[in-house]
Amino acid sequence: MNYQKIFVVGANGRVGRRVINHLIDKGHDVIAGTRTVNKVINNKHVTAMAFNIVKDEISDLAKQMSGADAVIFTAGSHGKQLLRVDAFGAVKVMLAAQQAHITRFVMLSSAFALEPNHWHDPGFLRSDENGADDLTDFNIAKFFADNYLIHNTRMAYTILQPGFLTDDPATGKITTHVDITGVNSINSIDDVAETLAMIIDMPNTINKVIKITTGTTPINDALKRI
Repeated sequence: MNYQKIFVVGANGRVGRRVINHLIDKGHDVIAGTRTVNKVINNKHVTAMAFNIVKDEISDLAKQMSGADAVIFTAGSHGKQLLRVDAFGAVKVMLAAQQAHITRFVMLSSAFALEPNHWHDPGFLRSDENGADDLTDFNIAKFFADNYLIHNTRMAYTILQPGFLTDDPATGKITTHVDITGVNSINSIDDVAETLAMIIDMPNTINKVIKITTGTTPINDALKRI
């Protein structure tokens, strides 16, 4: 299926803004879902949409998503509202997407979110941007959101689980062969955004959980080998 119009949740976030730019470059139209519509990128291929996954009802979210072909979920609470945003907020968007007859859902998650046995590996616990050095609560929120998408929806999903996000320059290269945690499990935010934008147009990524870190393989080639 051709997913021409993409709804980006968390459109003004540090990942979401970059995802929108990559989607535009690939010829997509974007509905930018955000609480702050005045900050959305000004582009003829982008429509700003007021979208609050904490306060809005599921039926209202569905109306706002109407007309989209696919969803890319990039929203995050940065540790401030893990249950309301990262866990149940994501579930609300999934339910709304189904009400809006959207069939494709791409979720930005976190490395090993579905594998609790890795959460306390040496080198895996690190400070987030707020200085918290234990991301267990964040991983728990993602664990439930990812599981809900896999087991409780009818949508064709892809869950992208990058390592620790950095502001390093884009490399355009990743590895999908991630089997250990550690200090090298990092990803440029722009590389993650480009990967999310590419996933939309790659049927071989459907119903897959993809872990990535910075690597040596061009993103497009790495995804083709999934």
